[in-house]
Amino acid sequence: MRSGSLRVMSGHDRSKHHDAHSQHDKHKQQDNKHEHPLGHESHGGHEQHNGHGQHGGHAQYYDGQYSGHGQQNGHGFDLAAAALDEMHEAGFKPEFGAGVAEQVVEIVEKLAVLKPEAGVEDLRALGWSSIDNDTSRDLDQIEVAERVEGGILLRVAIGDVAAAVDQGSPIDKHAQDQTQTIYTAVHNFPMLPLELSAGVTSLNESGDRLGVMMSFTVGPDGQMLDEKVSRAMVRNRAQLAYSRVGPWLEKTAAGVVDNDMMSLRSDSAREHEADPSLGNPAHDDKTVVNGAPTLVANWLVDQLKLQDEAAQALHAARVKNGALEFHKSEADPVVVDGKVIDVQEAIQNRAMNLIEDLMVAANGVMARALRKGGRSGLQRVVVVPKRWDRIVSLASDHGYELPENPDSAALNAALTDIRMKDPIHYPDVAVSVIKLMGPGEYLLMRADDDPTGHFGLAARDYTHSTAPNRRFPDIVTQRVLHAMMTGAPPPYSDAELAAIAIHCNDADKKLRKIERDMQKRVAAVAMSSRIGEVFPGVVTGASDKGVYVRVIRPPFEGRVVQGGDGLDVGDKVNVKLIHTDPARAFIDFAKVSMRSLPALQKA
Repeated sequence: MRSGSLRVMSGHDRSKHHDAHSQHDKHKQQDNKHEHPLGHESHGGHEQHNGHGQHGGHAQYYDGQYSGHGQQNGHGFDLAAAALDEMHEAGFKPEFGAGVAEQVVEIVEKLAVLKPEAGVEDLRALGWSSIDNDTSRDLDQIEVAERVEGGILLRVAIGDVAAAVDQGSPIDKHAQDQTQTIYTAVHNFPMLPLELSAGVTSLNESGDRLGVMMSFTVGPDGQMLDEKVSRAMVRNRAQLAYSRVGPWLEKTAAGVVDNDMMSLRSDSAREHEADPSLGNPAHDDKTVVNGAPTLVANWLVDQLKLQDEAAQALHAARVKNGALEFHKSEADPVVVDGKVIDVQEAIQNRAMNLIEDLMVAANGVMARALRKGGRSGLQRVVVVPKRWDRIVSLASDHGYELPENPDSAALNAALTDIRMKDPIHYPDVAVSVIKLMGPGEYLLMRADDDPTGHFGLAARDYTHSTAPNRRFPDIVTQRVLHAMMTGAPPPYSDAELAAIAIHCNDADKKLRKIERDMQKRVAAVAMSSRIGEVFPGVVTGASDKGVYVRVIRPPFEGRVVQGGDGLDVGDKVNVKLIHTDPARAFIDFAKVSMRSLPALQKA
């Protein structure tokens, strides 16, 4: 998962901050930085806005310009300014340069009125919906499902950013340099101007948009059939929130009937009127409102059930094939009256899993389409873990024997069993395995190459294609697709694609460091009143640079400055918090003792 978002409250809101509808505005930080554990597709970390680009404080990044000051805490430390400093020190230039403002005006005018064009199917009448964070405005994908003979037909539409942003233009150059929208705990730095990523290229509710569409049928056993990639004109009919849809899906799966679809809309969607079909059962598919037919009563109930059914089948098939499952909580800073006061857990729910499974499937469809079309692109890989021997040792500590050679299916079976039998200590194991697996990376993908593969997903063909508003490789993928569909020459040579992959991988490393440092700064502020307390944790890093421990509850990480000799990744320890320094991103621990666990008895 990606770095925690900011949970912002005024004093009178404190008693309500555990409410499900106010949780979780963080989730898109997973895939383009240190990713959901496996470097695959996820759904967190979109732009979060209050008013004109504010992110939980007075720090602003609006029209590419940073202004003002950010979160102040008891130390008088400015977290938002620190985030900007981190960006500059790493060599990034988040300020948009010359020519961007003028290009934004041109693009907005061009996309103000859309009409179906040759080769673009008009699918605005379908029951498209999105599920994202409550405050998200940069919406990359929408989905619609249909029961057909042989299974469930899924259509996943992605905002067609490549159709709006010309290759080599000022906006494109900025996006390529930065490579992705950068999410810190207190401030986000968009890859694209907000007028695009949160505006005309975002699949916002009730807006007509051009989309790249991956279609496929999910069979009863999760097999994917009739795969197709095409272009379409789409309209998001319901902008929903993870925090609301997740609990609704759980209730529905338990047999509870709840047809109040208006309650599932996100906070940002509630700033404008909903599609009439969501709140008025009298509407039917013969009524036209704002240029698009309305839908039959309770259409969204059926949609979400179908999408969830398909996602469950896809997920079961992926796990059967060896994909890894991680159930891992993330840090969620709590800010009250402008001050960071705590770090809490944010846990993935069923709606997040639904979107993740659909996006993983869609990315596979795109990768196979490019390969079939004879086009080179970028593949997203997680290589076989170099420290498999340490993973084997960790499993052995819990009573599980893994094969000598890397085997994702065997690893996942052990992880699942540990999670079911020992949920208290499962996070220790999950964090350790994630660290030992390492991050995902981009590689050149030639059509005739044997795919490197994605160990965590047990997938051979995999690319990034579902987040072009916040990730540059996805724009590259769209350009390759456009050229393939029209028979045009490739937009990038193989050498250029390889160079883009190297640049994105290098940027990933820098951005992961920025994220870690900002997470530590926020945690240093939040935990400053708890110096002297002892916490259970797990070693997540051990090298010449030092030993690092992650505390599970509340989730935060620091360096062991006393007693760290001989510790290795996966060791379970009790540590005392002895010092915090937000300015230097320091959280210091002293090892108190080792934690030992009896081996679990396998069934």
